[in-house]
Amino acid sequence: MSTTTLKNDYKERIVPALVKQFNYTSVMQVPTLKKIVINQGLGEATQDKKIIETAIRELTDITGQKAVATLSRKDISNFKLRKKMPVGVMVTLRRDKMYEFLERLIRVALPRIRDFKGIEGKLDGRGNYTLGITEQIIFPEINIDNISKLLGMNITFVTSANTDEEGYALLKEFGLPFKNAKK
Repeated sequence: MSTTTLKNDYKERIVPALVKQFNYTSVMQVPTLKKIVINQGLGEATQDKKIIETAIRELTDITGQKAVATLSRKDISNFKLRKKMPVGVMVTLRRDKMYEFLERLIRVALPRIRDFKGIEGKLDGRGNYTLGITEQIIFPEINIDNISKLLGMNITFVTSANTDEEGYALLKEFGLPFKNAKK
């Protein structure tokens, strides 16, 4: 599978479509996908240190890029939390790895979700979109037999769009299956 298919698709098909849709005067005004951030919050990692190692390994397998542990910023005694304890895992994808991951997400992982009817079309007000996934087993890189715990994740698509409308149009052109998409 070529890593540049979505990238070429962006240059050849998506840019002209968005220029036409929003009446841009220059192709430089067309929003781009800057990065994809995948984040797993693992609150139960305070009790079990192996969860972090497993999550790092799984996220690295899924994305093809080394994931890092995120650390807590302060002490919270009610949650048995100390400052600088690992509480999550994240990875930021840019350029080719980002397009490769996006393509696998759209073509392989999302269709594997049970009773899948599309994803919510709510953006954050600045043209960025976060998709919540409840279980990591929708990715083919994860072997179900080796799973000790089902972990969810948030996938954030950061775009250069100024408005939700532009960001939505960009992500829809990339092929994200929004629920109430107007054809």
